Amino acid sequence: MGPLDDYAKEFFYFGSGAALLAPQGVIYNERYLSIGDGTLIGPNVCLSAGISPTQEMLSAPVVTIGRRCVIGRGSHFVGHWSIELGDEIQTGPYVYVTDQNHTYDDPDAAIGWQPPREAAVKIGAGSWLGANVVILPGTQLGRNTVVAAGAVVRGHFPDHVVLGGVPARVLRHYVHGEGWKDGAPA
Repeated sequence: MGPLDDYAKEFFYFGSGAALLAPQGVIYNERYLSIGDGTLIGPNVCLSAGISPTQEMLSAPVVTIGRRCVIGRGSHFVGHWSIELGDEIQTGPYVYVTDQNHTYDDPDAAIGWQPPREAAVKIGAGSWLGANVVILPGTQLGRNTVVAAGAVVRGHFPDHVVLGGVPARVLRHYVHGEGWKDGAPA
């Protein structure tokens, strides 16, 4: 599906040259989803704002995917508050990004029925998320960040780092004029 299809008019924004590849995953609350110019969304990708197709959200857009991004097959972007991907981001397959998590404050209540907590997610332009990466609520990634396959990411990270592990940590960082260095910046 492309920007000239009738369905594209249901989105907050559906950019020129953007495409949702078949077969499409679950997509709902399109009016809260923004897909940038030239962005390609792979097959079986799920994009959602809220937990039901009729839910009214507090702001629009809720999920923003920048220009010239490539989203790998089977990935999920589940927004409730704010998920923002910068321009020229690429993901491997089966990446999961959410800005909401269940709480477990009441030890006597089922986890799924406890009130959730939201925290905005922002992924800096030019970043790469490897296969099976999980981005948790409140994560802020700097520009041109690499996230190794299988990493589970939560927290704030600067520009030009390589993250990996569970939980993710800085494995390498770039020093202008010196190149790539092992470990986190001092």
